[in-house]
Amino acid sequence: MTKPKVVITIGQIHYERMINTGAMEDLSKFAEVVHHSGQQPAKKPELIQLLADADACITSWEVAQLDKDVIAAAPKLKAVVHMGGSVKKVVSDALWERGIKVFSARPALAKDVAETTLGLMIVGIKNILPLAQHIRSGGWRDSRYWPSRELHRNKVGIIGASEVGRHVITLLKPFDPIILLYDPYVSETEAAKLGVRKVALEEMARESDVISLHAPLLPATNKIISAELLKMMKDDCILINTARGALIDEPAMVAELQKGRLFVFLDVTEPEPPALDSPLRSLENVVVMPHLAGCITDCSHLSILAVEELRRFFMGGTLIHEITPDIMDRLG
Repeated sequence: MTKPKVVITIGQIHYERMINTGAMEDLSKFAEVVHHSGQQPAKKPELIQLLADADACITSWEVAQLDKDVIAAAPKLKAVVHMGGSVKKVVSDALWERGIKVFSARPALAKDVAETTLGLMIVGIKNILPLAQHIRSGGWRDSRYWPSRELHRNKVGIIGASEVGRHVITLLKPFDPIILLYDPYVSETEAAKLGVRKVALEEMARESDVISLHAPLLPATNKIISAELLKMMKDDCILINTARGALIDEPAMVAELQKGRLFVFLDVTEPEPPALDSPLRSLENVVVMPHLAGCITDCSHLSILAVEELRRFFMGGTLIHEITPDIMDRLG
């Protein structure tokens, strides 16, 4: 039986951090593996050449879109697995029209983002950073950030029951907080199964001690954290964004930060990075990070998941991480 041909298009520059050797050995057992030899992720002309007789391909960040020209040049292509965040920059209508299956290794990345989020929640609610700064200045417990708090029995608001959001909920459970969820796609029944209380955004803003964003960026979620919602938030609320910068009305957030009301952790901003003269670079009650919540030095678990999904696809197993056209409008 002829093995299917699988082309890895990510570029050699990403191999050390993204490719698991064991996963590649497993892939070679059931597929003929072709590696894009260029240092950078494959551009459109390279994809047209690489995918000419490919049965499947593995993509990642910065790989060119699989547009109608690329798909037309790949008559045998049956499956695409994306190792990264959103698939939107890679897929096109041409894939769906041909019935090509699309899979995402994003669930593996979601765990990394969730772990970072939990760490920020603990650092935030304990006021570790401002208290450390106060001690450097000669103080001790004589700070407005004292006493610190705990996650236990405090209210944590989760905006978006995405893969990341659901992982965060799971990681929070041992700390026994009261978890509030805003997600219009989650029913009351499903929220109960998750062990959370479904609430309106306004209720979440008024009640939460910590609010964490895990929604996709869509027209309906652009600036979902509005000026009005920011004003509703409790004094000393911890706001965390590891999703998309444009989910927050940044000028309105800066206004609240300048009042000293909130403490904010931003792994993403709009624009990214923030301008050199942005108040976000100087305010003491905001921490801006260089988009590090996901994996940085070791993303090899994405290739493990990608190979597992391709094995299921070619061996006739149950597909777990398929992306279908009907959910594209809900993806960031």
